[in-house]
Order: sequence, then C-alpha cells, then structure tokens
Amino acid sequence: MEFRRTDLEGVLIIEPTVHLDSRGFFLESYHFPKYREGGIKATFIQDNHSRSAQGVLRGLHAQLRPAQAKLVRVTLGEVFDVVVDIRPGSQSFGQWVGTRLSAENFRQIYVPAGFAHGFVTLSETAELQYKCDAIYEPSGEIAIRWDDPEIGVEWPVEAPSLSERDARAPLLSEIADTLSKEY
Repeated sequence: MEFRRTDLEGVLIIEPTVHLDSRGFFLESYHFPKYREGGIKATFIQDNHSRSAQGVLRGLHAQLRPAQAKLVRVTLGEVFDVVVDIRPGSQSFGQWVGTRLSAENFRQIYVPAGFAHGFVTLSETAELQYKCDAIYEPSGEIAIRWDDPEIGVEWPVEAPSLSERDARAPLLSEIADTLSKEY
C-alpha cells in the first residue's frame, strides 16, 4: 500500500496493494492501523455510495459544520476527482489537485476537512463509495461553482450535466468570509 502526498497539504492519493489472478482480485479497501501510519488520522463514522451517469459533475462541495473529511474510491467506472483547498490563510488556498479514480486502478483519495471535493463521470456510469469522519449535516454544507475561474480546475469535459444547486453555486471569493479558520 502506498500513500502519495499531493501538492495540497494533507490530501493523499492511496494506491492499495491489489492481489489479482484469474479468479478476480482482493484488496483491503480500508485498514485502520495502515491508514493511520500512512497519515490519515480521521476516524470514519459514515459510509456513502453514489451512482452517476457519464458527464455528470458533482461539486465542488464541502461540509464545514461539522467539518468533514472523506476517503473516496470508485467501485464501478471512472471519474476525474478534484480537491480544492478552502482553508483561509493557507498558502495553497484556492488551489486544486485532480486524479482519475476508477474500478480498474483501485486508487483512493483522502480529502481532509477544509477542502472542497467534486468529480465528473468519465465512463458510461460510475459508482463512488466514500467514508466520512462526521455525520452529514445539510445546514453545514457549502457548494462552490465548478468552473470558478479563480480556481481554474481543468475538467476533462466541456458541458457537464449539473444539478440546479451546482449550476448556481457561488464563486469561492463570494463565500470566503464564511469559511472556517479552524483547519
């Protein structure tokens, strides 16, 4: 198992050890002591599962109150997954990293509290499963516009399918004063 650091402090890409043979595969999708040792200190208390059609873009989302970290993986299909630093005062505030997550590459990404998350489905369908270290609280969630020019995410799609909420989400600069300085 490999824990790769990214350009954003605390955001990790995890490459699990996969045992493949003619019968299929086996991997540990989560192992508390190994993930602790790899740099993930979160204690996960909720699991979520979503399915999206090709071209669907979800995000950019973050839960601020209570702050929520996520461990994300794809179990069907492929997505381009993005994490944005929204920690006020951070040297990397407004910067992003992206990676392809797929059922084929088994890769995971760790999204610490203080970061927004989003993805776009590249395959016909994709299913994401993710662990959270805080219970979902709708009143504590924010959305940031997916195509915010100040962030400049290089999405591999031109005209994604968006929810009404994501289509009208504000720019990061429009909500910067509401972000927590506790991260």
